[in-house]
This record gives sequence, C-alpha cells and structure tokens, in this order.
Amino acid sequence: MAIQDWISGNRIEIFGAITGIVYVFLEIRQNIWLWPVGIITSAVYIIVFFTSKFYADMSLQVYYLLISCLGWYWWMRGGRALKNDPVDHFSEGASLQGRQQATGARREGESESRPENSPLEEPALSEAKACTEQREVGGQGDVKLKVTRLNLKTGIILAIVFVLLYFLLWLILSRLTDSPVPEWDSFITSLSIVATWMLARKIYEHWFLWIVVNSASSVIFLTRGLYPTVILYMVYLLMSFAGIKVWKRSL
Repeated sequence: MAIQDWISGNRIEIFGAITGIVYVFLEIRQNIWLWPVGIITSAVYIIVFFTSKFYADMSLQVYYLLISCLGWYWWMRGGRALKNDPVDHFSEGASLQGRQQATGARREGESESRPENSPLEEPALSEAKACTEQREVGGQGDVKLKVTRLNLKTGIILAIVFVLLYFLLWLILSRLTDSPVPEWDSFITSLSIVATWMLARKIYEHWFLWIVVNSASSVIFLTRGLYPTVILYMVYLLMSFAGIKVWKRSL
C-alpha cells in the first residue's frame, strides 16, 4: 500500500524519468526523435525541479526546451543549416581545399603519362564528380549533419561560457533564492547547457561532459529524496559510456 501511495504521489516524476530514459536511448542511436521526447521530458522536469527548489535545474529545463527545438531543426536540415557558420565553414573549406590539392596533384601526375585532351578523360571526370556530389549532398540537396570532434577554438569558447554561467548562476541562487545547494546546482546547470549545445551540433566530446553531470546529479538528487530521478541519472551515466563507444564509430 505504501508503494502505491508513493507511486501516486510521484507520478509526474516517474513519467519524466521514463521519457528521459527513452531520450538517452534515442540520443545514442542518433535518432532525430530524441528532440520531441526531450521536449516532453523537459516540460515534466520544470514542474519537478520547481517543487524541489532546484531553481537552476528548472531554468535548465527551459533551456532544454529551446535548444531541443534548435537541435531538431539542425538535425533535420543537416549541414545546410550550418553552412553559414564561420567555424564549420572554415573547417569545410580547409577540407575542400585539401581534397582539391590532392586531386590536382593526382591529375598532374596522370597528365604526364597520358596524352593531353584524351577523349576518355573528360566524361570520366564528369561522371566521377557527379557521383561524389550525389553521395555528399543527397537527392534533396541536404547534407547530413555528421559527428565531429571538438576543435581547440570552440573548446576555449565553451570553457569561458561555462565559467561565466557558473558564477552568474551561483550569485543568483545564493543571494536571491533558497536553493539548498547553490554551488552544485550552478555547476550541474552550467555544464549541462554546454553539453546540450554540443549535442545539438553532434560534437563527440559532449558525452564526457554528461558523465560528469550525471555523476554529480545522482549524488545531489539522492540527498533531496528524488529517487526516480536518481535512477534516471544513473541510467544516463551508464548510457553515456555506451554513447562514447557508439558515436566513436561515426567519426
């Protein structure tokens, strides 16, 4: 009877934990449906964290709602949605330049052993170019958003963002709210914001941030009696290691 009463009193949190587990499974599989599931999970946990006085985590769920919409758009549109991004444009341009230089060197070497204006050369090159463009772009003109590694410049920017967010949230929580753990609440929230942005961009290293976040969250939520949420974050922690392994194959 006590178990039924506990379940009845924590239905919202249990539902949020279930959708959160579904979310992380979809994340590992790089399934685009992770974003609508994430929106539902975030909406539920806005209520849960507000009731438990985890105000920074509640604000984090609002951020999750917004970034989920943006991540959904990026994953649906693929590379085309990021074509004007200066970092991605630089990386893509460098890669393209390298391919062009390699192709030019290969053609130069071939020209020494092949007569100029060979009647077979031009159609073959045109056909190869068309096949390459079809593989990279696809039938609808969308480039699939691929898993990438974190570059130094982006890493420095994200580190600065994390530090600024942490101190800002800590000041707000410690002085303007009755949060029982303002330091840890600020830490978890700031690191989660950075990790979610990296997920939306399919940056591989975001999994390492989730390991830190999920470990800290499991301990903090246990002290507050949020047992379904503790189970959720323990599952998150285990699945983070699986995510590292699965996403590494996509690099």
